[in-house]
Amino acid sequence: MMLYPAMNELLKQVPSRYQLVNLVAYRARQISSEADEQGISLEDKPVSIAIAEIAEGKLPE
Repeated sequence: MMLYPAMNELLKQVPSRYQLVNLVAYRARQISSEADEQGISLEDKPVSIAIAEIAEGKLPE
């Protein structure tokens, strides 16, 4: 199974794997919570969406 985006691409945005895991988990919880509040059904899993956002350089604040 290939991870997309590749880990080395994600690590260009975040300096350590530990911090990357924490950011993905934090953002995934935000995405899930926002979807529940708005009554939206997500097509992709919150973790997948969070990883894609981080790969694009959209880091949570």
